[in-house]
Amino acid sequence: MRVTEYPRFSWRKAIVHGLVPLLLTLALTLICAVPLKAQELRIITSYRDDVVAPIRDAFHRRHPDIRLRVLNKNTHAAVDEMLAGNDRQFDLFWASAPEAFVVLERAGRLVDLGYGPHADFAWSAVGWTWKGARSAAGEFPVPQDWNDLLDPVHAQSIAMSHPMRSGTMHSLLETILQDRGWQAGWAWVLELAGQLHTISARSFGVLEGVDSGEFKLGLSIDFLALTRSSKGLVFRYGRPVIMIPARIAALQGGSQPNAARAFLDFLLSEEGQRILLRSDIRRIPVNARVRAELEESIHPEVRAALNFSWSRYDPELAARRYWEVNQIFEAFVARDLLLRRDLWRRLRALENAPPAERTRIRRLLTWMPLTEHQARSTLKDRDTLLEWSERSHSILRDAEALIRLLEQPS
Repeated sequence: MRVTEYPRFSWRKAIVHGLVPLLLTLALTLICAVPLKAQELRIITSYRDDVVAPIRDAFHRRHPDIRLRVLNKNTHAAVDEMLAGNDRQFDLFWASAPEAFVVLERAGRLVDLGYGPHADFAWSAVGWTWKGARSAAGEFPVPQDWNDLLDPVHAQSIAMSHPMRSGTMHSLLETILQDRGWQAGWAWVLELAGQLHTISARSFGVLEGVDSGEFKLGLSIDFLALTRSSKGLVFRYGRPVIMIPARIAALQGGSQPNAARAFLDFLLSEEGQRILLRSDIRRIPVNARVRAELEESIHPEVRAALNFSWSRYDPELAARRYWEVNQIFEAFVARDLLLRRDLWRRLRALENAPPAERTRIRRLLTWMPLTEHQARSTLKDRDTLLEWSERSHSILRDAEALIRLLEQPS
């Protein structure tokens, strides 16, 4: 009798052949059910959220698959972080101080995504702002040009931010130095020190102080002041008007080059450029066609500035002496501000002193003992900073001794 043999039943084969297709089906179902994670584009910028938000929101409408994470950080600190290696993997650097981009380019920290190492997206210029109601009430004469800021009527009434904390103020210093030359530019800055009420830690603190009435005049960049015109602040460009390019660049160490390129494309497109003219941004687009199309929407002060003969800002020159300009300001202005300001006050009170003696003291108070070559030839270390501070203090001690002699009754 023949016995038919049936294949032995294998639980292992049954599990493999039955469950694997089921598991694959479930996995595909879950993958389809869970949306893909959006790309995260990381931007480090000196701009506050009220400037960034309109552009960010418009970009997100065009690219809903790209999530933006934006960190606000002052320009100087942002540059330091990028030079240290960009450990947080920021994709874009976005700021108003063009020399900062030159510094990063020379350090090999920027990436060309098709626009060169960095792209200009807007123009800006520096000047001063004040509360319109105060000048209308005749509390003080409105300065018409840079030299008017040195009028004794404005003594201890002006505020500025520190260039080591504000790219805006570094650009302002360079505007003065590039227009007047090294020695004459620093002489103006050292005399301005006698007019200062305070040196703020941030650019926006200057505007807030003008708005609150803490001081009369604030040195600022146009777009920051013009966005607060609805609160009664008025802005005037310094003459000559020197236009400064605002920039954006892709960073070494970023992880989303495609998303970064998409943002660059949008910001430089006509749609992105038109957003810059909104009343809550007040930037001057680099796209001349957009400016021409929307000329009527440009703020009158901006339109007037564009009609002035103006000079181009030299970011390359500013970058070559970036460290020196910041540190000289710290050593000769910020560190001894109270003493320098007081010496200017005492000098102006010596109305009956011999003119030759007053001129001698004035020369001391406006003397920059370092040539540009000397400043750039020294080591960038602590000893140099201490030497510069001692030079400043020595000059002020000499000026004070001469003032004290003149103050003594004859």
